[in-house]
Amino acid sequence: MNSIILLSGGLDSLVSLGLAKDKYNITLALTFDYGQKSAMQEIKASAEICKYYKIHHKIINLDWLKEITHTALVSDKDVPTGMALENPEQSAKSVWVPNRNGLFMNIAAAFADAEDYDYIIIGANKEEGQTFPDNTKEFIDSLNNEFKFSTRKHPQVLAPLINCNKNDIVKLALENNIPLEYTRSCYQNNEKNCGICESCMRLKNALKANNDNYYINKIF
Repeated sequence: MNSIILLSGGLDSLVSLGLAKDKYNITLALTFDYGQKSAMQEIKASAEICKYYKIHHKIINLDWLKEITHTALVSDKDVPTGMALENPEQSAKSVWVPNRNGLFMNIAAAFADAEDYDYIIIGANKEEGQTFPDNTKEFIDSLNNEFKFSTRKHPQVLAPLINCNKNDIVKLALENNIPLEYTRSCYQNNEKNCGICESCMRLKNALKANNDNYYINKIF
């Protein structure tokens, strides 16, 4: 049994890796560069995570996706700040990348089909599933049905955090000694997580909820 993980370097993919690595024998991580502002930092963080867990890291370049993406993650528009948490639907619209997770998962399925991987792990979770439909159980189920027809291997998609919010995810990380110092959840290209974009605020709030000042000071 071997597994692939989609790894952005963010909280959700890091914790999914830490929880599932041994049980599902994760040996390959895929990180995608689609021209996002934080691509360089995401790749760097993912490489460090893969080195820590001793798994192979492959970067997939999708230059064409940048050309058709006009929202804040890729364009020169300002990324949503923590204030966007008050209007999650508008925030989701402002950072939407066309069919991103669907595309990523199908690329991972191609690797699984070609190289005999049994599982594909994704960091989809309950909190982001409330505003992003490609972070829901329904999305995961639809992929598993699709891969019965589009692959010969029929890899199964797993989302270890599908019933978790960010507070739960941080709690699991702390309980399982997952190295949060490597996480890169920021929308920006700063050396450290900026601490004010929407993604950073979700992480910071979850750390506060778990009374973890150590990682707050280390990450931001």
